[in-house]
Amino acid sequence: MSTDGGLSVGVLVFDEADELDVVGPFEVFTSWSEHSELKPHVSTFSCNGDGVRLAAGLRMLPSRSADDVGPLHVLVHPGGWGTHRLLEDSAHLEWLRAVRVQTPVMASVCTGAQVFAAAGLLAGRPATTHRDHYDELSRIDPSVLVDTEARFVDDGDVITSAGVSAGIDMALHLVARLESEDVAAQVRRALQYDTAPPV
Repeated sequence: MSTDGGLSVGVLVFDEADELDVVGPFEVFTSWSEHSELKPHVSTFSCNGDGVRLAAGLRMLPSRSADDVGPLHVLVHPGGWGTHRLLEDSAHLEWLRAVRVQTPVMASVCTGAQVFAAAGLLAGRPATTHRDHYDELSRIDPSVLVDTEARFVDDGDVITSAGVSAGIDMALHLVARLESEDVAAQVRRALQYDTAPPV
């Protein structure tokens, strides 16, 4: 992995995306940048660069648009109520297919997996999503091998995570995969995140 600062992570935002789906991975990756020799660049972006209103009402102004976010090493696609609209958005699905060609890691959080499936990115592959949406994922693409136990499923170039907070686990896993377990542990300690909290 290059240490020239070329590693780029983009977190997509859109109206009615779930707040924690967005800010959980974003917090992990920005903390990673502070602890990493790789110094990844982390940014948020929306389709046109405009501000968005997330699912619980949090308003957010992303730093870029999809056109100017540039080549990414990791793209994070959150879930939330807004994914219902994206499932029917042919332009968004086509954009995902195009981005997939040049992006080494496509990562979804929660119901973001449904959008990946609608774009054909999960065909015949293992994946997971929010536990309330396993059946929906199977309906969108019956060839998806739905994992109902995992917090996240790493299938190489595509990673899917279960509901909401599982996006944090997935992001920490990516830090370990792209740099090291030691750096991922540093990030986890910095965030005071317990990967096995009491029930």
